[in-house]
Amino acid sequence: MSIKTFSISISILILFGFAVSCKKEKTLPDPLAAGWNNEAVCELIEENEKLRVIKCTFAPGVGHEKHYHEPHFGYVLSGSKFRMTDKDGAKEIQVLTGSSFFSEGTEGHEALNIGDSTAVFLIMEPK
Repeated sequence: MSIKTFSISISILILFGFAVSCKKEKTLPDPLAAGWNNEAVCELIEENEKLRVIKCTFAPGVGHEKHYHEPHFGYVLSGSKFRMTDKDGAKEIQVLTGSSFFSEGTEGHEALNIGDSTAVFLIMEPK
């Protein structure tokens, strides 16, 4: 093998290794697949080539196992108090009925309804 061929081969291997290492591996379930105590908490409302809409319902004491999110818009149909846990730790938040939010996506978090009312979220994920 010539030095030029060897150099090109090494360059290709380095580029391939870089491309593979940049690929984000999703080892966690998405919000639709994630549940709580082996029970689904989210249901598919609509899915087409441009959008996926899911509705997630959390009775008091019900949570959402650790999962990731793609970028999405959320609307709170019914609010409650939650304990949210991610890589930065746990925090308690009051989620208000009628509020909305946008997220660029998350690598992983989990939630638990610690309030006394059932919470319902509508999550819209553009494709």
